[in-house]
Amino acid sequence: MAMTTTTTFFHSLLPSNSYKTGSVSSSFVSVPSSSSSSLQFRSLVSDTKSIYGRMKFTGNIRRVSVTVSAAASAEPLTVLVTGAGGRTGQIVYKKLKERSDQFVARGLVRTKESKEKIGGEDEVFVGDIRDSAAIAPAIQGIDALVILTSAVPKMKPGFDPSKGERPEFYFEDGAYPEQVDWIGQKNQIDAAKAAGVKQIVLVGSMGGTNINNPLNKIGNANILGGGLQDKEGGIRELIVGKDDEILETEMRTIARADVAEVCSGALQLEEAKFKALDLASKPEGTGTPTKDFKALFAQVTARF
Repeated sequence: MAMTTTTTFFHSLLPSNSYKTGSVSSSFVSVPSSSSSSLQFRSLVSDTKSIYGRMKFTGNIRRVSVTVSAAASAEPLTVLVTGAGGRTGQIVYKKLKERSDQFVARGLVRTKESKEKIGGEDEVFVGDIRDSAAIAPAIQGIDALVILTSAVPKMKPGFDPSKGERPEFYFEDGAYPEQVDWIGQKNQIDAAKAAGVKQIVLVGSMGGTNINNPLNKIGNANILGGGLQDKEGGIRELIVGKDDEILETEMRTIARADVAEVCSGALQLEEAKFKALDLASKPEGTGTPTKDFKALFAQVTARF
């Protein structure tokens, strides 16, 4: 039987005039078979035989190519969520875990402390994505992979907002975007290829079409920032776009819980396959809360 794969990419953006987690937009991509995508949910290329991960840097833009093979099944999907100790990763992991009739959830975290934070179950693995051997056990036997790992800048001490100062950020040695977002994600994709994984969902940031985006200057590390909202999901109308067109609007925020719901839908819906899209939400109280994710994905008709 021919097999196809789904790959999903989701991206968030912290607007250049804000460093708080209250402003954010996102990008999303889903692809069956083989796919190529950028970390801004851009292009994805497909190939029905295998998963092939290729990453390259063009200025500040990181581009990922993924090729996968998969088969439809009525059995629950075994899904690994990497970055499961993060604020968005925790929500995705717990959401999939709650839906045990649809998913068998696994998590991958970086430390034992993070494992305990999300429950410490046996299906939560501890491993460093910069070490391909360390993540291989978590990927073995899974059907789908949700990538929610990213380098996180730290704020330099001494910041005083009362003086109108803007914060400065830095990355710790060994935790720069090149090691985490490039090498770390490549390791995950390569491991998924070797294990015959059928589907990949990648969450990242919008703004990749503009290499001069101010967020690429954080820590002088050439990476876009992120600032998702810690708010209740399912109460706003979600909007989709392509190639950063949403950044030209005022709708640049989305709740982490809505990101998690979109990731869940991407794992199951045919309409999400072979697609890359940006995602944000209308302000609460405007529009109609999104419940039909099949229709949401169908709004994007172009394949990567």
